[in-house]
Amino acid sequence: MNKVKLQRMLETFLFEDVGNGDVTSEAIFPIDMCSRGIFLAKEAGVISGLDVIQMTYQLLDDAMEVICHVNDGDTVQSGDIIAEVYGPVRYILSGERLILNILQRMSGIATVTRTCVKTLNDPSIHICDTRKTVPGLRMLDKYAVITGGGKNHRIGLFDGVMIKDNHIAYCGSITKAVQAVREKVGHMVKIEVETETQEEVLEAVEVGADIIMFDNRSPEEVKQFVTLVPDHITTEASGSINLENIASYRGTGVQYISLGFLTHSVKALDISLQVNEGEKK
Repeated sequence: MNKVKLQRMLETFLFEDVGNGDVTSEAIFPIDMCSRGIFLAKEAGVISGLDVIQMTYQLLDDAMEVICHVNDGDTVQSGDIIAEVYGPVRYILSGERLILNILQRMSGIATVTRTCVKTLNDPSIHICDTRKTVPGLRMLDKYAVITGGGKNHRIGLFDGVMIKDNHIAYCGSITKAVQAVREKVGHMVKIEVETETQEEVLEAVEVGADIIMFDNRSPEEVKQFVTLVPDHITTEASGSINLENIASYRGTGVQYISLGFLTHSVKALDISLQVNEGEKK
């Protein structure tokens, strides 16, 4: 992750949550009362977002010490210690919810990504994400996909061309849309075209698309469409693919499968902060 961007994000999040101060913790605990907090896995999963623990506590008090017991991308079991923090109790508690909100979400994304990779069980096909992320959290969401063993699709509208069905409908055809883009963008920008039929695939090949997506197609259709695409054009499948059916796309020959559910409906991994040798706060 970009550390500068992460710091700016966390500063904004802390301002939203802590504001002028944690009224509860500051009223109860003197600034010189120090202790230890333990971030504990409550279920098995893949950890992502450890920098968030370190940086959040440094922003609250740069003298606080964080010791990580695992690395991003590591698998943990229920009961495993993820990290320890040492410092003023008031700051340990002030940062708790912000850190857990992000760490649990990122680890949930990493976990489901790892599950998809293992379930597909086809090293010739890369699992990747989409733009279906929470606004403001895209960098974190996409980093979590990488730590889970996936790849990133385009980061935003600015770093790649993706001609979808509505672009084609407004423009009149795949050919017109691609030609219009070619006149405006440089040779470094890849052009992806979304297709649903054999005719659309052939049109995208003919007009010189760099990437062709097979949208909402069955494994049988994907396997057939792949044979229509020259080797120099990248292929991708997306739409209606989930954990229940992803294994059926094994061996289809497509190079990428993009999955919106990795980030848009993720289940957070259960992680807690425990203090005083196991007592929960």
